[in-house]
Amino acid sequence: MGNDDHGRRKTPCSCCMSVFKWIPVLFITAVIGWSYYAYVVQLCILGMENRVTMAVFLLFYHLTLVLFLWSYWQTIFTSVGRVPDHWRLPESEVERLFRAENQEAQKRILNNFARNLPVTNRTMNGAVRFCEKCKIIKPDRSHHCSVCNCCVLKMDHHCPWVNNCVNFYNYKYFVLFLGYALIYCLYVAFTTLNDFIQFWKGQLNGTGMGRFHILFLFFIGIMFAISLVSLFGYHIYLVFMNRTTLEAFRAPIFRVGGPDKNGYNLGRYANFCEVFGDNWQYWFLPIFTSFGDGISYPIRHLEEDTETLLGYQSDTRIEMEEDFFPETRFHDTIIP
Repeated sequence: MGNDDHGRRKTPCSCCMSVFKWIPVLFITAVIGWSYYAYVVQLCILGMENRVTMAVFLLFYHLTLVLFLWSYWQTIFTSVGRVPDHWRLPESEVERLFRAENQEAQKRILNNFARNLPVTNRTMNGAVRFCEKCKIIKPDRSHHCSVCNCCVLKMDHHCPWVNNCVNFYNYKYFVLFLGYALIYCLYVAFTTLNDFIQFWKGQLNGTGMGRFHILFLFFIGIMFAISLVSLFGYHIYLVFMNRTTLEAFRAPIFRVGGPDKNGYNLGRYANFCEVFGDNWQYWFLPIFTSFGDGISYPIRHLEEDTETLLGYQSDTRIEMEEDFFPETRFHDTIIP
């Protein structure tokens, strides 16, 4: 999954951390497994006398569950992608970079190496973005993830609930996962609402733990739905604006135009198609249909008028860039 060709030696500590990272995924899986038992066994099989109603409930439940689990699986096990080898600096260039006298010399080395690469993003001082850990020129919209320990193409954020980075290759799956998880929770809550009302009135039939499974299922469904609705809505907004979560907080800096949160905004429909594709038949299926290669992206037209030449004025704030130059021996030449 990573961009480093050299295998990293596994230590007992790193193995323990790898296992620890799967705990949130195992927790979600356990909740889904319990909800299946509570809904299918306790609510439908043991709690319903009308077989037609039970069949309808189970049909829509399993349809939602399959889409939910399918998109969740795809989000978890889709690779973060690989930066092509020709983006990696040779060892000789890396040594030159670290031995450079000042930042201007480093900037020239990076710009010269990347002169034939399709990069438009820059650091705050106008240099090509370079990953010191992976020893590569960073493609546009990519960032180094300290958890995945590699550079991730169109990185949105690292999500512990899927133990993976949300990136170019699985962003569609992640949005569908949020959407189907929300539908699943709302469906479960809606179909168990009548049992909750009967319990509230003291009219709920059945004894033992069965009815409490159903009541807990209602509360769990409502609780997760409340948390999911805002998250799903936010990512739908990002899709239509063609931004990642990182770009929403820190505007990408372009070679021409400077910092601009709307630099990749091509219009709502075009933005949507860039993630979901232009074939509506596959929009709601966790199948990869995104446009592009994860390396380069179309940029909206920036007219080189007076505002652009003096510094593009937008609704963004220039914040600290994460991509600093490698430290040199000449610390007094580094601009604070």
